[in-house]
Amino acid sequence: MSTPTRARAARKSPAERADDIARAARDLALEQGLAAVTLRAVAATAGVAPALVAHYVPSMETLIARTFSTVVAAEIVEIEALLATIDGPRAQLGALIRTVLDGTRDDVTAIWVEGWAMGRRNETLAQAVREQMDAWQRVIEEVVEAGVRSGDFETSDAAGVAWQLLGMVDGLNAQALVRWGDAAHRGSLTLHAVEGMLGLPRGALA
Repeated sequence: MSTPTRARAARKSPAERADDIARAARDLALEQGLAAVTLRAVAATAGVAPALVAHYVPSMETLIARTFSTVVAAEIVEIEALLATIDGPRAQLGALIRTVLDGTRDDVTAIWVEGWAMGRRNETLAQAVREQMDAWQRVIEEVVEAGVRSGDFETSDAAGVAWQLLGMVDGLNAQALVRWGDAAHRGSLTLHAVEGMLGLPRGALA
C-alpha cells in the first residue's frame, strides 16, 4: 500500500512565505478563535509542513501575539477611517459607540476575550493586548479632547472618560457573545451613560 505524501509547497520568497503563514494564522483566529492558532493548524491552512512554519516564526507565542495585533489593529484603522468622514466630535463619538456595539464584530470580540484570557500565561500576547488597548483609548481620547476644545463636551479627564467607555464596550460585547442582556439597547444605554460623563443632555449623542 502506498503512503500518501504531502505535495511539495510551491517555491516562494521568504517574504511571500511569511505573509502566507501570517494570513493563515489570521484566518484561523477569525474562523475558530485565537486558541486555534497552533503550529499544525497554521501549517495545514497555509499548505506547508509544520517545520516550515517553525522556521519562519520565532515562537508560537509570538505568532499568536502578532495575529491578535493584526486582527484588532485592522478594526482601529476601520474606525479611524469612519471618524474621518464625520464632522464634529458629538457625531463622531456617537457613530463610534454605535459602530463598535452593532453586533457585527463578534469574531473580533472573541479574539479580544481570548487575548485577555490567554495573555495571563503568554506575556508576549499580554503586551500586545496592552498596546492595542492603549491604541483604542487614544482614539476615543482624541475625540473627547476635540469635543472639549470645541465646547461640545465638559470633562477635565478625557483619558478617564475614554477608559470608562472602553470598559463598557468591552464588557457589553463580551456579554453579547453568550447572548446575555438586552443586545438591542446596549448602544443606546451606553450613549446615555457617556452623555452623563460629558455633561451632555440626554439624546445629544443619538
